[in-house]
Amino acid sequence: MAERADARRNRERLLTTAAAAFAGSDGPVSLEAIARDAGVGIGTLYRHFPNREALIEAVYRAELAEVSASAADLAGRYPPPVALRRWMDRYATFVAAKKGMAESLRAIFESGAVDHRDTKASVTGAVQSLLDAGVTDGSLRADVRAEDVVSSLLGIFLATGSPEQAQRMLDLLLAGIRAGAVANR
Repeated sequence: MAERADARRNRERLLTTAAAAFAGSDGPVSLEAIARDAGVGIGTLYRHFPNREALIEAVYRAELAEVSASAADLAGRYPPPVALRRWMDRYATFVAAKKGMAESLRAIFESGAVDHRDTKASVTGAVQSLLDAGVTDGSLRADVRAEDVVSSLLGIFLATGSPEQAQRMLDLLLAGIRAGAVANR
């Protein structure tokens, strides 16, 4: 049976509100506050998400799908190096927003509800599509592996002390990806 339009809207509002709440918090966020901020009752929240982990899993999956799909959107609007750099920024925002969800996400991954391999495949696929576009037009190196870019990104996000440092390191990573690229003529 198809979900009613109002139920679908409520679910989307809950996901959007929860994502913002988790991103803006270093600790646990109450489900009651999420329901209130989404303009629905706590019963509506629990009808869609039976517990905190289900809500966090749904937020994570929705945001992962968005960040992965954004690669195609960016590739259609910008030259490959610019699209890749803008995607790196989008991915950085995605990773940073998970700090308020860290403990719950760890539990979800450990339970097997979300498989690390699915996340890796989604993110690596997004990077690969951007690299392929750059290789095709000669703006990015052909010997760069998407897995290496993703690992480098995660290292940058874990190692940096400030957003400014992260931006400099992302610029360095992109410069390395561009280095030696030969334009097709």
